[in-house]
Amino acid sequence: MGPDSSDIGSLSLQTLEKNRARALLVSVYKGGSSQKELAEEHLRELSLLANTYGITVVNQQICPIRQYDAATYVTMGKLQELQNAAKQHQANLIVFDDEISPSQQRNLEKAFGCPVIDRTEVILEVFAQRARTKEARLQIELAKVKYQAPRLKRLWTHLSRQHGSGGSGSAGGHTKGEGEKQIEIDRRILKRKIDALQSEIDEVRAHRETQRSSRERSDIFCFGIIGYTNAGKSTLLNALTGAEVFVEDKLFATLDTTTRKFILTNHQEVLLTDTVGFIRKLPHLLVAAFKSTLEEAFASDILLHLIDVSHPMALEQADTTYEVLKELNVENKPIITVFNKIDLVTDQSVLQQLLSKYPGAVQISAAKQIGFDKLLKAMTDEMSKKRKVISLRIPQSEYHIFSEIKRHGSIISQEYEENDIVVTVELPAAVGKRFHKYTICD
Repeated sequence: MGPDSSDIGSLSLQTLEKNRARALLVSVYKGGSSQKELAEEHLRELSLLANTYGITVVNQQICPIRQYDAATYVTMGKLQELQNAAKQHQANLIVFDDEISPSQQRNLEKAFGCPVIDRTEVILEVFAQRARTKEARLQIELAKVKYQAPRLKRLWTHLSRQHGSGGSGSAGGHTKGEGEKQIEIDRRILKRKIDALQSEIDEVRAHRETQRSSRERSDIFCFGIIGYTNAGKSTLLNALTGAEVFVEDKLFATLDTTTRKFILTNHQEVLLTDTVGFIRKLPHLLVAAFKSTLEEAFASDILLHLIDVSHPMALEQADTTYEVLKELNVENKPIITVFNKIDLVTDQSVLQQLLSKYPGAVQISAAKQIGFDKLLKAMTDEMSKKRKVISLRIPQSEYHIFSEIKRHGSIISQEYEENDIVVTVELPAAVGKRFHKYTICD
């Protein structure tokens, strides 16, 4: 027998997790076979998310529908089928792949007699579980509080029912007033918490802006590594720089931005920034909360877009990444497309489709360090597009200037004439202006 419906609002995902939650996953779709295949893939990813958090998945249900129900999201017939499946598999948690409204959540919990959550809540909990830096924890906490705010009524429904079970009409009215009062108190508490979290985030952001400005003044090229979650971004950073960033074959193994220095084959010093992975149906709350973290990569000069070409849904994952880039208004930044895990490809048709869409892509295996020569050449070539070749005459007495030029540029030729160093160098345009007094010709 399930818990009394009046107590459902007091249950939580965290409580169930401690008691070994048994989840029934639900993916709903409208349309034909292509939509069914997509729903099945989304359900597989939801299962990975659940496993990453620590939830045991006992059954998965694909639900074709003709129309959505405003009260329960699925039609009554489908709801009955899901109730039977939950009972058969002894599920004590229902997880929908799509975001459901607070009212739908309440109605579904009454129907199932157990907590009902959606993909958004699972992602929030996974992020909360895996965040390491102060900024990531603050941003996730802010997103969770904003997610909880419209669901306050869910939390207090059981209290108003318990107190309203006896007494006169006036007493019942008084109890209802107490319930409403408690909701208002909690709203004020959440409002203060949101303001406090935002204030802390602003302080962290200001500190990070100072660090970023310092890097920008150093005029070092920065490459931001982006891509779908589990595409191999951290593996690539580790392979190139020996950064020892945490790597795990789970979704969202990396949530925090990591930047490391790297020396290209032309002896140029650059920065590589690893970021949180993107995911389809990324909650808008997290897009907003993580915007400042993602901006660290988007402040880069060039983006390295990693695509896991061994994944059967690689095309959709790549499209998802571009959708997020567009939402954050950075889709026009220079991008080098990198096909990762090329050694694991089993479906050549997916690879051919990707090659057709991204004909200039570089093919690598970050884990086995295959194709790195082509990747580094592509990085060097893309840098050249944002640089110019100039000739300089530098007195040997100002050798520190020559050292700085070597650090920022690629030396094409170098000669000694009397007491001067005559050098032709490829430099970022902004850097070249700093050495205008030494210029021989533009």
